[in-house]
Amino acid sequence: ALVQQRQREARRWRFLAVFIVLIVITLLLDIATGPSQLPLLDVVHTLWSPANTDAMTRTIVIEMRLPIALMALVVGASLGLGGAQMQTLLDNPLASPFTLGIAAAAGFGAALALVMSSYLGLHSIFSIPVGAFLFSMLAASLLFGLALMRNVSSQTIILAGIALLFLFQSLLSLLQFVSSPELNQQIVFWLFGSLMRTTWQTLTITTVVTLVCAVLLYRDAWKLTCLRLGEARARSLGVNINRLRIKTLVLVALMTATAISFVGIIGFVGLVAPHIGRMLIGEDQRFLIPLSALCGAAMLSVSSVISKSIVPGALFPIGIVKAIIGVPFFIWLILGRGRKHA
Repeated sequence: ALVQQRQREARRWRFLAVFIVLIVITLLLDIATGPSQLPLLDVVHTLWSPANTDAMTRTIVIEMRLPIALMALVVGASLGLGGAQMQTLLDNPLASPFTLGIAAAAGFGAALALVMSSYLGLHSIFSIPVGAFLFSMLAASLLFGLALMRNVSSQTIILAGIALLFLFQSLLSLLQFVSSPELNQQIVFWLFGSLMRTTWQTLTITTVVTLVCAVLLYRDAWKLTCLRLGEARARSLGVNINRLRIKTLVLVALMTATAISFVGIIGFVGLVAPHIGRMLIGEDQRFLIPLSALCGAAMLSVSSVISKSIVPGALFPIGIVKAIIGVPFFIWLILGRGRKHA
């Protein structure tokens, strides 16, 4: 049994190593692709020795494309890790920040900020992230309050999240209906999800928040693994379920709200990445937490490359590309669960 356990752990470490290599490759490809294609060797040389590269290539690689490529990795890791913990906490494979209404609340907050900015003369670069963050945290706070109530099951929290999803989508539709065509176009563009507004400042904020939340979640890896055995068994092992539920919800909401507020709504990463991680390494949170983050980062980085390669010279919103990739997996997941319960 000890030998088999060591073999399983060695296999899990190999999967982590494979995804790290994949992320490095996709990062280089993401930097190389764009309206002006760059040879991969030139990208590597610029990153390794920027002082020995011509000014134009250095500007394109370091100042324009590198922060966007890194933001794809950070946002993907944030959404992948957030989805994994939502599914673990609520014991539901369809749980994610997107399906629980947090992303819809961020979309409404951003749209409301755009409308208010047009009337009050505020700068949308600052008002959109603030509005998206505040409303996503508002939606998360409603879920926190529900989780604090006694005799509230995880299924009730999921249903409440779905209700929030429809509520904020309806409010967003109302806002689009009463807005001018120019504002409507800006709202729709933000809802598509895009990494093009990334700056080194927004990248730094998102990275710091994601790293801090990931470390705090990893400290509860043992408790989260026990939770997968069932709430009754986890309580018998000394796990405070209510405290763990609130702490995890707060960290996931903070992490995903920060990411969404800067790049817009990007769905399916938090739904798909955790399932790939579980299929590869199982429920051990010591490995599932980093693998879900790595898988989400790789998925969004690949989507970024595809979004710039569909039509040479054109940039498609990454949220559209991610949805096209994620929908077939979502359907397969539903059909697979249907056959399982049949």
